Amino acid sequence: MANAWKIARKSNAQLPLVIVIALAIVLVLLGKAQPGLFDQARSRVTDLLAPALETARAPVHGFDRFVGSITEVFSVYEQNLKLKEENARLRQWRNVATVLQARVTRYQTLLHAVPDPKLNAVLAQVIGRASRPFLQTMILDAGKQDKAMPGQAVVDARGMIGRVYLTGERTSWVILLTDLNSRVPVTIASAAGSSGNVQAIMTGDNSAMPLLDIVSRQEALHAGDQVVSSGDGGLLPSGLPIGTVVDDGNGGWRVALLADPASSQDVEILNFSQPPEALPPTAQLPAEAAGMKPQPPPVPVPPATTAVVPAKPRPVLVAKPVTPASETAPPSEAAEAGAD
Repeated sequence: MANAWKIARKSNAQLPLVIVIALAIVLVLLGKAQPGLFDQARSRVTDLLAPALETARAPVHGFDRFVGSITEVFSVYEQNLKLKEENARLRQWRNVATVLQARVTRYQTLLHAVPDPKLNAVLAQVIGRASRPFLQTMILDAGKQDKAMPGQAVVDARGMIGRVYLTGERTSWVILLTDLNSRVPVTIASAAGSSGNVQAIMTGDNSAMPLLDIVSRQEALHAGDQVVSSGDGGLLPSGLPIGTVVDDGNGGWRVALLADPASSQDVEILNFSQPPEALPPTAQLPAEAAGMKPQPPPVPVPPATTAVVPAKPRPVLVAKPVTPASETAPPSEAAEAGAD
């Protein structure tokens, strides 16, 4: 009887484990077959939990600020002196930037340059961080009702942080630039002031500094070069500050990001949509592809028909024989001549 009781308990303990394993296999197969179903479920759950996340974040954020203020009390005077020096330098650079911006605007007006597209930004707050669906993901409190769409850039006061991957009604999921699945086309401007720019692809590898994959192997990089978004593909605006080039010590190059996603709280979602224009069909005329109406082809003029007039026969000149005067004289004159 005791052995039967032990066998029954053992079988009852293994039954839930078998059910859990079967459910796990079914979920894995379902996730492979319909990955969008889990994304929709994740966004809905995040929308439902957004108020709870904001409420739970408030005391934690307040406690962090209190602890941080205590640690910074002893260095306030030294930081104040550094900030005054930095403020004086920034004022000088602000004057220089104002003069250069006015000069660039004047040059663009003279050259009839196309103005840069205007960007609409949505201010959002970070309400959570997760390791799903990517290893490094940020959750914002702005969604579709705030005109946030997948693919838009997310920046803070220092630079670009990442791109929106998934949007719900009130929340958005952001894939960071440091994530393994992040690929962003960038432009590298030389810090030495040379006019040439280098095109590259910045790829994340789950480290603090993403890698740089140069498009042209003949280009040379230098530590300290500035990295900005290139805008290739029309998904991201060009010129967003990202970071600076650093040497990784192994013959490669990495990007030291300006923004720190771990400490970012207030961010902006840039509303930028500029899809590339579709190419005209091959049979379309160049003028029509440029937006101008093509001129009608000239009407062919038939060749002038000339009537063939038969040639008139030339008159034949016949030489008349010379006759003597007697033959040509009148009869009266001939009679007089015979009487004589």
